[in-house]
Amino acid sequence: MKNIVVLHGVNLNMFGKRDPSVYGTATLEDINSRLRGLADELDLSVEIFQTNHEGEMVERIHAAHESGADGVLINAGAWTHYSYAIRDALAILDAPILEVHMSNIHAREPFRHHSVIAELASGQIAGLGVDSYLLGLRAVHRLVSE
Repeated sequence: MKNIVVLHGVNLNMFGKRDPSVYGTATLEDINSRLRGLADELDLSVEIFQTNHEGEMVERIHAAHESGADGVLINAGAWTHYSYAIRDALAILDAPILEVHMSNIHAREPFRHHSVIAELASGQIAGLGVDSYLLGLRAVHRLVSE
């Protein structure tokens, strides 16, 4: 069974409370529950992690490398746009990385248009709400099954 690490970044624990017109009403637990259900269907193991602390995110990425994770699905939140520490940690991985965003970062404020993670990612899915995560997990599944 392939192991996928799902990483949720800063402020994403506030899904369902934070600006529902942009992010919808699904909570992080709703998203995680749907990811676990889809992982079962796809015969994947998922490890899900969320933090508001950049160093903890870097440490979790290091742990994914050490454990030999087969793939990573990441929504780094605001760190997407400026965290070279997270970008550099991801660059250590020998596994496919899929970047996801609930909102369409390319249709929002200009500072959100750039992702420091994108050049490392096998792909990016944005603007589809919870489906961004589900499609992302399907894409990682395809990448690790090839």
